[in-house]
Amino acid sequence: MAQTAELSVLQQPIWPVVVFTVAYMAAAVVAAIVTGNAEFVFYIAVMLVLIASVWTLRQRLGLNHAALWALSVWGLAHMAGGLMPVPRGWPINGEIRVLYSLWFIPGYLKYDHVVHAYGFGVTTWVCWQGLRSALKPRIPNPQPTFGLMVLCAAAGVGFGALNEIVEFVAVLLVPQTNVGGYMNTGWDLASNLLGAAIAAMGIWMYGRRSSDCSMGPETGG
Repeated sequence: MAQTAELSVLQQPIWPVVVFTVAYMAAAVVAAIVTGNAEFVFYIAVMLVLIASVWTLRQRLGLNHAALWALSVWGLAHMAGGLMPVPRGWPINGEIRVLYSLWFIPGYLKYDHVVHAYGFGVTTWVCWQGLRSALKPRIPNPQPTFGLMVLCAAAGVGFGALNEIVEFVAVLLVPQTNVGGYMNTGWDLASNLLGAAIAAMGIWMYGRRSSDCSMGPETGG
């Protein structure tokens, strides 16, 4: 039954998320060109590679539609973060008035931190879906054990570190960026870790609850 349900999920039409993603990517391309934002022209190219990778691996990893939407929303948050201006008078970090510079709580919490935590929480969830798919030939119904969740969180944080390398490449290629310095990188990594840990803990707790329900008292026949 579970396998049939998963096949049904994979066979659902994905055109809504495709249209949504194409629409905001097209808007981001136009905005980056009009504003002359060379940094985000680079990031758009990276995004296109990532979108193609997700599309290629979607069925192999068994990604469900919720994960595809979560990844797409992350992409939108990233594009908006670097291209959408914020009004004067709103608290920002630095001189570039875009969402990525916006303080939600001045000195403590930025839009950037929230996007990092969310994005690499989603990445951790995607890593679990990929790991579960890889385990299925040997284990019919893999469960999110604490050890496997630590592994998925570590993978999420690793992808977060790769993101920092991409930002470092942007700094080398583009004269003026809004990447920030050492403190920014540190806060990015801390946000990545927090998001990955929350996602891993949530998956683990949900798995335990589902397991407990399935092992409940049997009813007499």
